[in-house]
Amino acid sequence: MYEKIVIVTRKTRLLELIERFNSRGQAKFYIEHSGGDFSDYVEEDTVYQQSLDTLRQSLEIGLKLQVIDREFLPTFLFTEKDLIVTLGQDGLVANTAKYVTSQPIIAVNPDPVRFDGILLPFQLSQREKIIEIVSQNKMKIRSVTLAEVSLNDGQRLLAFNDLFIGAQTHISARYNIKYGSKTEAQSSSGVIVSTGAGSTGWLSSIFNMASSVTTFFGGSCGKEIKLAWEDPRLIFVVREPFISKYSRASLITGILEPGQTLVLESLMPSGGVIFSDGIERDYLPFNSGFIAKINASKNAAKLVVG
Repeated sequence: MYEKIVIVTRKTRLLELIERFNSRGQAKFYIEHSGGDFSDYVEEDTVYQQSLDTLRQSLEIGLKLQVIDREFLPTFLFTEKDLIVTLGQDGLVANTAKYVTSQPIIAVNPDPVRFDGILLPFQLSQREKIIEIVSQNKMKIRSVTLAEVSLNDGQRLLAFNDLFIGAQTHISARYNIKYGSKTEAQSSSGVIVSTGAGSTGWLSSIFNMASSVTTFFGGSCGKEIKLAWEDPRLIFVVREPFISKYSRASLITGILEPGQTLVLESLMPSGGVIFSDGIERDYLPFNSGFIAKINASKNAAKLVVG
């Protein structure tokens, strides 16, 4: 069924430091001069490279094998004959899922000592099971709902965890928001739209902040909402809304039911952006004239869980 295995990797912290400072020696000097432990970076990199070597050798089962870094995902052309294997933290699964279509993703935890791996069902110690899954196509799949934003010029972007719509820098974003039959002008730090997979991430931190502030001043906060990965609904939250002569704050949070759309119209002459899953460099412009429609995507990510 499959013709090629694509292993998606990511640079370790050590490799990113070497790129930043041009050499390993300069990176070491910078970390140790700042009081950091450079050996931790080295150990993490060593474990990751060993994991990658082991995984590559294990997957040499007669199919084509290709390794790509996550920075090439936006331009990499996946085909239906590709089987995707990610080796990295949970974020790598999210980054990869929005660029593939119907292909299943086998997510491997390269370093269980460091990474909890909520989205990483497999460890290298289970490589025989991974080989069996690949060679015999015996996969237990769990569907993950994706969020999708489409602009009025035809551009679109998917999100595994969440979408951010707002300003590129730490200034207030201005826009009109429409939810159901209600519309209002807002000024805020941006809007977060979360999937079920993302409801334990950025959305959860927003809830923690709101709950702590409310409790500190004697109020009570409702129960935190967490959706299952397969849940077709999305949750949106407006961050730090500001009330003024031209902005209101009555549409602060809500649930997008299946088929429902959240609409935002940019009122920012420049600096407006939309990005997903924390990848700021891979963004859509959201300046004056752009209208964004957000809903659950018809496509779902397929995560192999057994």
